[in-house]
Amino acid sequence: MGKLLKAPTTNILKLTIHLRPNSKKEAIEKIGENEYKIKVSAPAVDGKANSKLIKLLSESFGWRPSSISILKGHTSRKKIIQVECD
Repeated sequence: MGKLLKAPTTNILKLTIHLRPNSKKEAIEKIGENEYKIKVSAPAVDGKANSKLIKLLSESFGWRPSSISILKGHTSRKKIIQVECD
């Protein structure tokens, strides 16, 4: 995937996510400083897209799923997430 993130200067990283559920392909695209467009295959029903988002971020960047939390936008396509980095 290349270098999508800079190393954080603190242990907490906040990202703005523009989520596209029901996508044919899963993808992560950087669109600004700490801002990403992320496509997931899961539908936006019963938190499935949010769960898939956390799983995709975890697999792509090597973060523990438990270190990723959604601060804002649980039911919106625009989300603010927080990652506690080791």
